[in-house]
Amino acid sequence: MKIALFILTTIATFAVMEVITWLTHKFVMHGFLWILHADHHQPKYPHPFEKNDLFFVLFAIPSIALFYFGIHPELNFMFFIGLGILFYGIAYFLIHDVLIHQRFKWFKKTKNNYLIGLRKAHKVHHKHLGKAHGECFGMLFVPKKYHTQYKS
Repeated sequence: MKIALFILTTIATFAVMEVITWLTHKFVMHGFLWILHADHHQPKYPHPFEKNDLFFVLFAIPSIALFYFGIHPELNFMFFIGLGILFYGIAYFLIHDVLIHQRFKWFKKTKNNYLIGLRKAHKVHHKHLGKAHGECFGMLFVPKKYHTQYKS
């Protein structure tokens, strides 16, 4: 029974992270920490890394802390909350940096409607080079209108 609760905690945390990501992206990245996110909205950043990449480090800190406190003095729910955050971070990296921005050329020719929809929504998000007037701040759940039937 306890293992089922740990698994459920990990899955629930993963789902809640989409909401946290949306809120953070809209109000923090496009708000008071725009200075770190702005280079991400420029057409071609001249370096392999962006200031925006610092958000990966910032978001990893709670996960690492939860792992630590989740095994001391014994395994507890905090570990599985940290695990959910880690899994979301991996998904975010694969979707955002690999699939959408093609920082790694792994999934160049997908025909999956869901993945194409994620790309379209993110493209709409990036049409605004400034911090105002943004839309589509989520990562894994975007409006259905972006998920259209793929035609070859």
